[in-house]
Amino acid sequence: MRTLGLAAFVAMASPAWAGDVALLIANETYDNAPDIRAASDMLDAVPALQAAGFDVIQGEDVTIAELQSLVGQAQAKADGSGRVIIAVSGLFASSAQGSWIFGTDANAPTLLNAGGQGVPTSALMTVASASPGQSVLLLGSQEQDTSFGFGLTAGLSVPTASQGVAVVSGPAETIASYLSNGLLREGESVAVSAEAFPELTASGFLAPLIPFMGGAEAVVVAEVDPNAAEKAFWDAAKSINTEFAFQGYLNKYPEGLFADVAQTRIDRIKAAPAERAKALEEALALSRDARREIQRSLTLLDYDPKGIDGIFGKGSRAAITKFQTVNGLDATGFVTRPFMNRLGAQAERRSAELEAEAERRRIELERQDRAYWKATGALGDEVGLRSYLERYPDGVFAEIATVRLAPFEAARRAAAAEQDRADWDAARSVNTSAAYQGYLQSNPEGAFVAQANARVAEIEFETKNAAALEAAKRNEERLGMSQGTKQLVEDRLMRLGLKPGKVDGVFDDRTRRSIRRYQDARKLQKTGYLNQRTVVRLLADSVLR
Repeated sequence: MRTLGLAAFVAMASPAWAGDVALLIANETYDNAPDIRAASDMLDAVPALQAAGFDVIQGEDVTIAELQSLVGQAQAKADGSGRVIIAVSGLFASSAQGSWIFGTDANAPTLLNAGGQGVPTSALMTVASASPGQSVLLLGSQEQDTSFGFGLTAGLSVPTASQGVAVVSGPAETIASYLSNGLLREGESVAVSAEAFPELTASGFLAPLIPFMGGAEAVVVAEVDPNAAEKAFWDAAKSINTEFAFQGYLNKYPEGLFADVAQTRIDRIKAAPAERAKALEEALALSRDARREIQRSLTLLDYDPKGIDGIFGKGSRAAITKFQTVNGLDATGFVTRPFMNRLGAQAERRSAELEAEAERRRIELERQDRAYWKATGALGDEVGLRSYLERYPDGVFAEIATVRLAPFEAARRAAAAEQDRADWDAARSVNTSAAYQGYLQSNPEGAFVAQANARVAEIEFETKNAAALEAAKRNEERLGMSQGTKQLVEDRLMRLGLKPGKVDGVFDDRTRRSIRRYQDARKLQKTGYLNQRTVVRLLADSVLR
């Protein structure tokens, strides 16, 4: 027994066929091209189509993505069980390879990127070919002087009609009129109805005695492939080439001839964004220093890249992804130019904010420092000087206070008993808490009791926090700062008025005191040692910019 199809139709009243599908796309207003006159008038036919039993898929002024999605929906529904109308008006361009209809957000299409900015008319033809003998493709365009890029010229090149598909093309406003007042007239074939519109051109399947509307009964005329509907569906999916289209094929034919290929195409499309992002990052050809700058900026904005080494490992990728997610960018974990622009702008703003905040805190701390100095050390007596140093060991006047205390200690030494001085010198040479406490036990009224108590307090603090200070020291060593970088740090501290001593790349006691004052002003952990966060803050102006 032969399987037969390609029906001839008898003009007689009958209900609408099951599976009638109409796709109407009216792109009139473009972002980067002249308007297409009266393209939107095509949608006036929607009520009549729905009344005739068509499942209408429609879109007006649709973008690239929306255009591709709508065609994919039509491809999924046009399963060969009913009539198909594909009516599209808008901006067309052509080449030797065919024509494309573009989304309203298309921008300077070329032959190289046309597939990403619209849909080829061959894909529309493939969707229509799912119902041979029952399909019409309407293409509405407009003459214009739009300039296209490499390989494309303005205007529509009518595609060669697939078997059983009628093609009607012409001005968008005439196509809209023909759809409502010609094609949908009961009992008329496409060949007859199109003749009433001289501006239109008709080609393809134009059987003059077969009405398009008015009902029909199938009559055997030719043999067809039993898998023709599935193959046409697959051809449409390939032409559209989107995840939606391939998934539509799988939904309809889960065990179909091309099921494995469809799944492979879906997997490839899903992986494409990451591969594309990776390629874009590689195209930037980022230097090691540029990568370090990105890591510093991420750190400044509290996206920890787990190191500033110019190598994008897991920590950096995670930080980049988090920044992209928070900022509404494609969260690929790879660097792009938009990512760099936004990151740089935010880091610059944050650096300025942090500096302003730190400056306000520094001014306030210095105000308190100077006020306390005026009330204590500035008076010049030993009690006042020691009181000042106890509260502000790294203060603005700490060095002055230390110098001014020297005469008091010299005088005390001169007046102290020889044994008292010997005990004090011995305690200082050992320089431990036990040694100073031994001095205090032997000389409870000694001349150096105040100094001994102060050193005991300092040593006990250092002992209590030894682990934290040692960890801070190791963290600084792990930064691997060159002498040049250390000099940058000292220079930055000097310019901030924090008196780090000689700018020579050697961190001595004065440098450590300066670092502690900087950390205190910025509410950072006050250790006198540098860590990644402190360096980023400190060098934000001199390295990041």
